[in-house]
Amino acid sequence: MQSQPLALSKSPVSLALGLGLGSGLLLVCLLCSILLGAADIAPETVWQAIFQFDGSTEHLIIRTVRLPRAILAVVVGAALAVAGAITQGLTRNPLAAPDILGINVGAALAMVLAVFLRGSGGSYVGFAFGGAAIAAITVYWLGSLGRSGLTPLKLVIAGAALSYLLSSLTTGILILSQRTLDEIRFWLAGSLAGQDMASMLPVLPYIAVGLAASLALGRQLTLMSLGEDVAQGLGLQTAWVKVGAAIAVILLAGSAVALAGPIGFVGLVVPHVVRFAVGVDYRWILPYAMITGGILLSVADTVARLIIRPQELPVGIVTALVGAPFFIYLARSKIKR
Repeated sequence: MQSQPLALSKSPVSLALGLGLGSGLLLVCLLCSILLGAADIAPETVWQAIFQFDGSTEHLIIRTVRLPRAILAVVVGAALAVAGAITQGLTRNPLAAPDILGINVGAALAMVLAVFLRGSGGSYVGFAFGGAAIAAITVYWLGSLGRSGLTPLKLVIAGAALSYLLSSLTTGILILSQRTLDEIRFWLAGSLAGQDMASMLPVLPYIAVGLAASLALGRQLTLMSLGEDVAQGLGLQTAWVKVGAAIAVILLAGSAVALAGPIGFVGLVVPHVVRFAVGVDYRWILPYAMITGGILLSVADTVARLIIRPQELPVGIVTALVGAPFFIYLARSKIKR
């Protein structure tokens, strides 16, 4: 009974093939993100801009705007999806995700506070990590209060309450400072616009470390998803797994918020889709979540740029339109059970 969740519901060959197909689909979405926008660009122009750059306007747009944005969508989508998968596995709560539990909002509040105090110049990823960490610790503490200890329902309620509080504080800062509002208005709705490779590069190592740590914890997270008592009975040092997983979530969520703002629902939706496809083994859930998260956010950003072009929507609005009904469905399903 205890070893059952480590057994693969599908053969490793079929799962590896699925990863390959998913990677191919991700490349297609990446290419579409580069080709489509306020003005569509021919595929041969993209090829020339990457390998035969000549400094023309189209080549500059591809090199400095379209390509960095497409890469950013994939990276941020992967980070948010993996952070959500870890959170759900660690808490055994299908409604858990960094945005639902207030972690993303905590990182966003710290970033807003940094811009309010110091202006928009410089990188504030450290503030995002600090805000995410404080929010994670706070929601865990709030959810653990009472005789029953930490339960999935209490955790979600604590996360919702904390999110409202932190959002109110963020709104208060923006009301006090029109300058801060003007500088981060689009970012605060969740946006991939305005980033270039120079602003992305300092943050990418943190995402790489977070993703690598997550993949290394795949087997341990599978055991943790059975319950802490079962995991301890199988010899797992659950305290260290919690610490490692929490650090990975903070790195991934904090980095994603620092780059693109508090984009919601990617970390909630993707793990459910992936578990439906591959089963309960986190050694496969996490790499599938990386690819699926990249696909989802890449498609959402392309839609955000096309739906009212030549203007565009923040990508966070598109993900919310998809994710909010999904969250309501999950909540209703959980209540019925």
